[in-house]
Amino acid sequence: MADDEANGDIGGDSDDVQREKSQKKIAKYDSGAADLEKVTDYAEEKEIFTADLSGAMTIIGDRRNKEAAEKMAKERELLKVSIKKEDVDLIMREMEISRTLAERTLREHHGNVVEALVSLTD
Repeated sequence: MADDEANGDIGGDSDDVQREKSQKKIAKYDSGAADLEKVTDYAEEKEIFTADLSGAMTIIGDRRNKEAAEKMAKERELLKVSIKKEDVDLIMREMEISRTLAERTLREHHGNVVEALVSLTD
């Protein structure tokens, strides 16, 4: 009987060992599936991100082109404004700035020297 009990205990232990091994195998396979799920999630997110990125780049490019066109139109309008050389010299001398900045400021204020000087002092 002692032998039966001893065999029973060993059998019981081997069943526990077998269960633990099978649980470890299941856990191993589950972790593999989880890893695979992570990879597929990453790939899907990457595809979505790429599509969103290309659309965003198009929008940004269009916005930059529009801003550049508006800037060119503004520059053309400013070139149409007539200014006096004496006014430019006065602004350059008084404010100690370059000729191009003096001309631009004067053109932005439609040739009005007082407004140009006031805007440069603010």
